Amino acid sequence: MSLAIIYSRAQVGIDAPEVSVEVHLANGLPCLSTVGLPEAAVKESKDRVRGALLTSQFEFPARRITINLAPADLPKEGGRFDLPIALGILAASGQVPKEQLDQYEFVGELALSGELRPVRGVLPVALKARNAGRTLVVPIENADEAALVSGARILPAKHLLEVTAHLHGSQLLAPHTPDIDEKSVESELDLADVYGQHHAKRALEVSAAGGHSLLMIGPPGTGKTMLASRLPDLLPPMSEDEAIETAAVASISDSGFSPAQWSIRPYRAPHHTASGVALVGGGSHPRPGEISLVHNGVLFLDELPEFDRKVLEVLREPLESGRITISRAARQAEFPSRFQLIAAMNPCPCGYLGHSNGRCRCTSEQVQRYRAKVSGPLLDRIDVHIEVPNLPRRAFMEKKDKPVESSADVRKRIVHSRERQLKRNGKANHLLTNKEIEKVCVLENKDAELLEQAIEKLGLSARAYHRILKVARTIADLDGSENISTPHLTEAIGYRRLDRAVNY
Repeated sequence: MSLAIIYSRAQVGIDAPEVSVEVHLANGLPCLSTVGLPEAAVKESKDRVRGALLTSQFEFPARRITINLAPADLPKEGGRFDLPIALGILAASGQVPKEQLDQYEFVGELALSGELRPVRGVLPVALKARNAGRTLVVPIENADEAALVSGARILPAKHLLEVTAHLHGSQLLAPHTPDIDEKSVESELDLADVYGQHHAKRALEVSAAGGHSLLMIGPPGTGKTMLASRLPDLLPPMSEDEAIETAAVASISDSGFSPAQWSIRPYRAPHHTASGVALVGGGSHPRPGEISLVHNGVLFLDELPEFDRKVLEVLREPLESGRITISRAARQAEFPSRFQLIAAMNPCPCGYLGHSNGRCRCTSEQVQRYRAKVSGPLLDRIDVHIEVPNLPRRAFMEKKDKPVESSADVRKRIVHSRERQLKRNGKANHLLTNKEIEKVCVLENKDAELLEQAIEKLGLSARAYHRILKVARTIADLDGSENISTPHLTEAIGYRRLDRAVNY
């Protein structure tokens, strides 16, 4: 029977659903038709496949060729189906054996010369192929990325002839293993480079330990951007599952994924002119935005009030759920977006409110209007608000005279604290649910009364109440304490700077 079935994978968000490439040869006038909801690039594959087969000295069947990409209701796009279509035609016409084709999956674009070109989104394909128990054949440029999935059997190839020789058994493809340098690379961005700002450094340590979001308020030049850029180096190492998820998002993006970035937490700082689509993702064919490209990493928003209000509001749902769903008329895609938000803003439009030089001339109405650009619901979702004041001159001399903690020293405490959280909760403190908060954030009577007074005086919401408890739990973990005590709670309450009245 002139029928062959080749297995491949499509791309839907970071998922890689299975696609069966069914090739049938029948009598009739020579033609080739592709069905199964193919996009333009998939329809054009017939010309690339014909050229590659003829250049590689294969016979292109002069028969009626029907190619079905099943399931039929799943959109297919890109050149990733070139290789499976070519092999399907060869198998259906008897030019390669069919017996063991069900043990493999194939992705790759074909050049007219028969060479294999790389495609996007190979990492999710490798993950699904491993789970299905099949061997994945990919272009050699994609081999390092695909082989990052532990347990996956990856066969890289440069040319169509190498793949057919493997299927014939005449010259087998060698399994590929990734060449990753496991040596830790010391970052040039060290926390010791930041002068003074001990309160801000402490808040950064607490945020890193519990995964809490952080807002820094202060005049220009006080070190807000420096502090934010040093946060990724303070965070605990990523687990294998986190590294795979992060790499999978980068793999399907336009910029692609480099194996050199494996297990390195991403850090992104979009400009305040970025659109909502750039930040959360979108397009007619949904692509991940900044909040997904920074999955399991740090998103830094400098000059927070300068962002368009509508752009900032789209952050509210991902901050809570850790996922973003992009819906379009033709399709829907979901991307992970579990990121740590670090934001910075000036205290007033000119930036110098409360500065010792007295340069600020902003009125109270101007300050209120400036701060109102960031909505209350968004501020409510940020765990820690701190001031980063102007540095006195003596702070620059103190650094030379006194030893300053490096990022490595602080990271040790953070890693130890995160281990306590994972052992107790199975997750970081910022992910605790309300029921889990009631269980692990128990307060003594006097502390409960203190928190109740703070809620009443500051007018805190229920969400802010729970976030204070989460931050207090993290501070206690950093201190190695089993229970939350009064110093832990008061420090956590002190990190709600924007919940207090502003003095002009």
